[in-house]
Order: sequence, then C-alpha cells, then structure tokens
Amino acid sequence: MNIMKKVMCVFLSIMLILGMSACGAEKKEETAREGFKPSLDTSVKCNIKIAGGYDNFEALEAEFDRFNKYYPDVELVYTKVDDYNNMIGTVLGGNDAPDIYVNYSWMYGRDQYKASIDYAENLADPALGLDINAIRSNILLNTDDGTLPMVPVFSNTYGMLVNQSIFEKEGLSVPTTYDELIKVCDTLRDKGYDNPLMGFSKEETTSVFTLAIYPFFCGTVAEDKEAVEKLNSLDASAGEYIRPSLEKITEFMEDTRVNIDDCDKIEDNYDAVILRFFEGDVPMMACSGDTVSGTKKRESRSETFSANPFKYTFVPIPMSNEGATFLDMSNLQFSVNKEGSNLDVSNEFMRFLITSEELNEMAQNKGLMSPTKDLSFNNMYAAFGEISESQILSPEEIGLTDDAVTQLRQAVYKVGKGEMTIDDAIAAYGSY
Repeated sequence: MNIMKKVMCVFLSIMLILGMSACGAEKKEETAREGFKPSLDTSVKCNIKIAGGYDNFEALEAEFDRFNKYYPDVELVYTKVDDYNNMIGTVLGGNDAPDIYVNYSWMYGRDQYKASIDYAENLADPALGLDINAIRSNILLNTDDGTLPMVPVFSNTYGMLVNQSIFEKEGLSVPTTYDELIKVCDTLRDKGYDNPLMGFSKEETTSVFTLAIYPFFCGTVAEDKEAVEKLNSLDASAGEYIRPSLEKITEFMEDTRVNIDDCDKIEDNYDAVILRFFEGDVPMMACSGDTVSGTKKRESRSETFSANPFKYTFVPIPMSNEGATFLDMSNLQFSVNKEGSNLDVSNEFMRFLITSEELNEMAQNKGLMSPTKDLSFNNMYAAFGEISESQILSPEEIGLTDDAVTQLRQAVYKVGKGEMTIDDAIAAYGSY
C-alpha cells in the first residue's frame, strides 16, 4: 500500500509539473500576443479596401488573417490599380476610393501627385497609437509641416547576392572593404571563376553601375547642403559634384574587371538576374532588395539550383576602405485615406500592423527588407544590421530628389558603359 501511495505521489507530481509546463507555455504564447489590444468593438463588420500596384499581395493577406483573430468580420479587398502612380489621384477622388493605399516619398512635393498627400491621414497623430518608433527614423518622410502622411511597410537597399558555398569552398571571407573586394575578385578569377562579380547592365535604373555607386555618391554629398540644393535644381554646375562618383565607377570597373559583354546577356534586373545567379558559378551578383525578394520563389524554377542548391545571402558592396555603406531607402509605404468610409477600422489595422513584430512578419513573407530597427531576425539582410551608424545613409535625410538621382544614374551608366567621358558626363548634368 505504501508502495502504491509512493507511485501515485510520483505520478501526481509528474502530472503537476507537466501541467505547470503546459500552463507556462500557454501563458508565454498569450504574452506574445499581448502587444495588441483591440480598441473597437470586435464584432464590427466591414470591408477594408486597399489599393496598390502589385498583382497580388500575399504578405498583406497573411497579415489580415492575423488581424482577423481580433476582428473576424473585417475583410480585406485588395485592388491592383493599373498605371498606379498616375492613377492613384483619380482613384482617391472616385466613388470607390480605397481606405488604405500605397504611397511613395518621391510623390511628396510634386503637383501631379498632390492628391496622394492631400488625402492622407497624419499617421504621427498620437491619438492613433501607431508605434512609429518601431521604424528606422531615417526612412520616415520629413514633410515641411511635420505631419506623416505615409509609413514604410517595406524598405530597400542596394548590394550583392553572395554565393556563400563558393566562398566557403575556396576558403574566402565575404569582402567588407574595397581592397578586400578587389583581392577577392582576383583570387576567384585565378581559381577559375570567369565572372567573380556580375550585374544587370542594359539600362540605368538598377544597373550594376548604379547599384555600386549610388551609396558612395550619397556619402560624398551627405554633409553638403549647397551641393544637394544645386543637384536637386539640376543646376548645370552641379555636375562637378558627381565627378568623384564617376571616377570611382571607372576605377571599380577596371579593378574588378566586370565583363560587360557577359552582363549584357542578362535580359532584366529581376527574373534574369536571379536565374543567372542560380546557375551557381557567379560568386557575387549586384542587385537591389527588390530583386532579392524574388529569390525564394525562383529556386524551384532553376534546374541548376534544384540539382545543386547552395547557400546565399545579401550584403552591401564595399566601395571604400572605411567599410561598406548601407543605403537605407523606403520601398513601399501605406497611407490611410482620411476621407475613407471605414476610417476607424483602417486606423485600427494600421495600429495593429505598425509594430516590429508584424512589420517583420510581413517583410519576411514578402522577402523584402523590414523597415524596423532590428534586422537580425532575417539572415538574408542581417549583414546590413551590422553596419555602423556612421555608414548608414538615407536619401530621405540627405534631401536628394528623384530628379537628381536620375541624373546621376544616367551619367554613371554612360561612363560605365564607355559611352561618355567623365568630363562630358559632368557637362551634361541637368540635361539627361
């Protein structure tokens, strides 16, 4: 009998411990969800209309599924608007206007996109309760009146995909300075890799020239307000401010010996770049975060990668010996239509979304860089989170306009391709 009692005591003790563990796990899970507390009647029923330029927005749908745990009768209606940039103003003024819409910082201050700002709720209003502090401050739009008409939900940067398996096989470290980059390129070429570094080269927007030099260029004018003003006004004399960048891209092309003929065979800066990289013989492929977002879905489309998969990541291109620059840019932003028919619920969804947890979740689902302060959660972009603060630059903070950036892209493309001399490209500033 005593033995039976002891057995029962041991059994009950084990059950109690297991029960407490289960309770603890449950409590932990509960705590993880405690960040968001509904502020509206959770039985509210409505459709939230969101407009954007994507064909589909699966990452947003996943976020709405999470939101539906709190508001089960709120439905997402996502609409792709053709020719989005030119049509959003008309859509906002129509009878079926969206409640939330995609917005871009470069639209601010341009008359043709005035509606995209005028219709926007001030998301910095403390009464809305958005956790704006979760977002890196340097990619928030700074307006003249101090309002915040849009918040980044994804961010973007320039860099290069790195075939980690090649680097491990050859006993090399991923370069973090310009000298290291050149040495790695030389070593890889000696080891039989014909193209240590490649990139798209058929047009200027995200050519290998722009991807390599734009962060460097931002560093040359970041502290010079007069230079930024002249560059933005397309003053012809501002061409001299791009000279260091044109000289650097010339040096870069000579030192790395990027084969432009081979790069020209890459037909576009998205699918073709990814599939060329997945051939497995290119150690470094220059691209943008937008391109990186498409890698996971295209692994199965590459027969070579499927047969011989390898590890890869995304890192900055080091263009100086002070270390690589993290060019931090917003990718896509959301605005709330202050004239929308479901304003309270729209603001509630934004309050739910604008937190580190949800923004990181959505960015991971989309494959893009998160706009939050912690990038360590995603191995693909973790290298950018390790860049020192002094090496993080944002066109938003510097004040460069899209017009000035377009001039730089054109000039650096023509010099990189050998179509113009440095002096001629400088003289043409403002006329591209």
